[in-house]
This record gives sequence, structure tokens and C-alpha cells, in this order.
Amino acid sequence: MHLVTFLYAATVARLSELRREADRGDSPVPTAVIIAGLVAAGIAVTALVMTKATTWMNGIPNQ
Repeated sequence: MHLVTFLYAATVARLSELRREADRGDSPVPTAVIIAGLVAAGIAVTALVMTKATTWMNGIPNQ
């Protein structure tokens, strides 16, 4: 029974700490959106470079 009481007290204390700290920084959603945008831009740049390189390599005459 002591363990249950301890867990209950720890949970209540942690929840009160979370409620007390009003300024917890920015939401993680805008950060995730920025990261997703950077990943999409990176994929687009990589695809563009690969296409240009393939076109350039195919333009080299064979001997």
C-alpha cells in the first residue's frame, strides 16, 4: 500500500508542477512543420541534382 501512496503522491506533485509552469516554450507542432518543410526541400533539391547529373552523364558520347 505504501507504493501506491507514493506513486499517487508523486503523480499529484508532478501534475501540480506542470500546471504551475505556464511558460513551457513553443509548441512542438511548428518545429515539426519546419522540419518537414526542410526535408521536402532537401528531397526536391536532391531529385533536381540527380536529374541534371543523369542528363549530363547521358550527354557524354560513348567511344
